[in-house]
Formats: sequence, structure tokens, C-alpha cells
Amino acid sequence: MGGYLLRHIVRFGRTLRAAGVPVTPGQMMTFVRALAWIPIGDREAFYHAARCTLVCRHEDLAVFDRVFEWFWRNPLMGGAIPPGLLQTAPGPMRRQENRPRPAEVGHPPADDARPPRPEAPPVILADRAMTYSPVEQLRHKQFERFSEEEIAAARRLMACLRWRIHERETRRLRPAPKGGQLDVRRTLRRSLRHHGEWVRLFWRDHKRKPRPLVVLCDISGSMERYARMLLHFLHALSHTRRHVETFVFGTRLTRITRCLRHRDVDEALREVGRRVVDWSGGTRIGECLHVFNRDWARRVLGRGAVVMIISDGWDRGDVALLRREMERLQKSCYRLIWLNPLLGLPGYQPLTRGMQAALPFIDDFLPVHNLASLEQLAAHLERLPPRRSARRSGLVQAAV
Repeated sequence: MGGYLLRHIVRFGRTLRAAGVPVTPGQMMTFVRALAWIPIGDREAFYHAARCTLVCRHEDLAVFDRVFEWFWRNPLMGGAIPPGLLQTAPGPMRRQENRPRPAEVGHPPADDARPPRPEAPPVILADRAMTYSPVEQLRHKQFERFSEEEIAAARRLMACLRWRIHERETRRLRPAPKGGQLDVRRTLRRSLRHHGEWVRLFWRDHKRKPRPLVVLCDISGSMERYARMLLHFLHALSHTRRHVETFVFGTRLTRITRCLRHRDVDEALREVGRRVVDWSGGTRIGECLHVFNRDWARRVLGRGAVVMIISDGWDRGDVALLRREMERLQKSCYRLIWLNPLLGLPGYQPLTRGMQAALPFIDDFLPVHNLASLEQLAAHLERLPPRRSARRSGLVQAAV
């Protein structure tokens, strides 16, 4: 953590102390360490992390909320603390100011004899316009424009994403407090204790297991500017979820699941570079999908798998073959999602022949051009219906 944020966190602690909330250096260090475990661009998570680490008394919560709202909601506001925050502060500073001094008890000095009280120097706050804007700009910046420093920051943000897919129901049943089926065997066995009376009913429900996730990523020449960040995304995805199978394709299909198992992302990408031989070449999506359906579909598409294809749709192969293989792939999986980095560009329309051939068999057509689109993808996967919806050729659920 560096730059403006750490400086403003220190100033935020000083502002809380000036408003009457006792904040110790140890609490500030705890707050800074806590920021490493939350998405730094999430304002709500930032607020709760600060509140849990910097507030120790219930009577300080209202003051903390007012100071937090004023400090972080007004990035261009500088100068002293507004008087309203100090007048209503119930902290030790205000109580100490209202407590009379020992020498003043019983014999208060005259007003003209009192020495003038020195005014506390105002807390000068710098321009905080850049506190949240770097993260927000990074979330909405396109992958192709990332610098090396921004790639490192994006890797940390991608590691914070949580990928939850709605679990599938298996055929096996398990005891449950409430369920759709009566467990007659357990109910009858328990009724023997009560002379055959069904005093208590027992139920059972289907077991739930996570769905496998299969990703096919295009690494051809037209996808070269996105390939590096997409591989970082695939590495983070492989280490966040179990049962993830990853393939890359250009003119041939290559499985890189084992390469991405390396904990170090740089070592994983070097291993991918040694294994893949068709970087930045042509694109034959139909031929690669044919190889996948022939050699890998039965191995990895069982148990209601979700398939994601990441490609811009530029194809130099047989369009009729692409159409047949897309139809076959859609029938073999629970959900077929196509992620297109060009979909996030204003005015884009899927007019290439590859996209035109694939669109009728896509369940969800989504963008993948920045970090915000990855967050939307994670939310979309979590909202998938528990059962496969009816599919009709030509129907595309577009969510841009």
C-alpha cells in the first residue's frame, strides 16, 4: 500500500482523535494490515474494516460515522474540521473540556481575568481526490492499456474475487431437516419407540455438489493485447475454485490446467509459454472445438459443467464446422458462456462470421475487457439458475 491512500489513512486517524474518538497507533496499524484482506476498491468493506479496528466504544459509533462520511465523501474539501462534528462528539475530548479545573471549583475567576485560551490549530487536510480514483480507474480501464504496475495491482484485485457457481443437485439423497421427500425408513424405525405412532417425521433431500468450470481461451493474434491479463485471470480462477479445466487455442487446442497449478503466477505463465506453440497466430475456432468435443468433452463436461469461451470471434476456419461444433458443445454442457473483450467497446456489434455462426448456441454473451467486467461475471455465475433452462436456436441472452 502506498501513494495517497496511506497518508490519508493517517490523516483520517488524526481527524477521529480531533473529533473525540480515541484512536491509538496500534489500532491504526491493525487497520492498515486489515486492508490487505479486503478489496480496496469496495467502499463498504473499507468502512467496516475501519469501524471494526478504530472504534472500541459504542458511544463513538455515531461520531465515527459522521467523520467517515465527511472525510471520504468530500475528497475536495480541505481545511479544519466542521464545528458540527466536534460539538456533538461524546468522546473524552469533549468531556474533558466541560470538566471544571480544580482551582476553579467554588471560586471561578472573573471573565476578564481568565487568560485567553489558545485555539487548537486546525487539522489541514490535503486534496484527497486520488484516494479512491486510482482503484476505480483501474477497475474500468481496459486490459490492453495496463502498465506493468497496473498489471501487478490488477493481479491482487483478481485474487480477491470469489467465484461461486450455483451447486447442482445429485441423485443421491441425504437426511435433511426439511425436504421434498419423506424418509419413510427413518420415520418407521423411530415410530417403534412409540408403539408404531408417527410422532416425528424425518425428511431427506438431494445432495449438492459444485459444478465443474471449463474455460477455453483464444490466444490468436487478434487477442494478443488481451492474452496476458486473461492468463492472469485464469491463474487466479484456477486457485480460487476447484474443478477448473483450462484450455487455450489458436490454430490448435492445448490443455494448460497443470501449468496453472503453480502457485507463482510468473512460473505458471513461463510453463504455459513453453507448452503452447501457436501464440499470436491464426484462429480456427471450429477445428479447435472439434478436437475438444472429440477428445475432452466426455472427460471434463460431466456433472453439469459450465463452459466459458473467451474470444473476439475472428475466425479463419470453416464456419459450417464452427456452427456444428458449437451446437454439439451447447448440448453437452449445463451453460455455455461466450466472453468477448470487444463487447465492452461502445458501438460494437458481433458482425464477424465467427460470431454470427456461434451466437445462436450461446446462453450468455458477456464482455471481458476490464476488472469491472470480471466482477460482473462473478456475480452472473452466482445467479445461474439451479436447472438448465430451455434452449432455442437463435435465442441469445445478452447482458452487456
